Amino acid sequence: MSVGKILAIKGKAVVTTSAAQSLHEAARMLSEHRIGAVVVTDARGSVDGILSERDIVKAVAKGGAAALEDKVSDHMTRRVVTCVAASSINQVMEVMTAGKFRHVPVVLDGRLDGMISIGDVVKHRLAELEHESASLREYITAS
Repeated sequence: MSVGKILAIKGKAVVTTSAAQSLHEAARMLSEHRIGAVVVTDARGSVDGILSERDIVKAVAKGGAAALEDKVSDHMTRRVVTCVAASSINQVMEVMTAGKFRHVPVVLDGRLDGMISIGDVVKHRLAELEHESASLREYITAS
């Protein structure tokens, strides 16, 4: 299965922020939307970075509560690993596992086109395994 097929099912909506917003506002967005990361985009929709819960925790651990007034740009991950709709789920799983992160923005023509999370990957991989298992059971009982 491809990333594009997952996006077709779950949708392409992504919560984004600007690099100039405060960590406090970004944390509020994460809480409000019940998500683990927010993509940092520029005015054209290009991916400038990603800010995760872990990034905020690191900032507060280092700078205390005052860090929440810092800009997102001060703490975001700038080198964002992205994928495209044609990427396979197996490719994305490998990238997430190797990089130890849970969110991968999907890009199209240099602009944000969606987001895939480890939860999406696991959900669809489990569905595939259940389908394979049911097919094998059906084949065995039909013989």
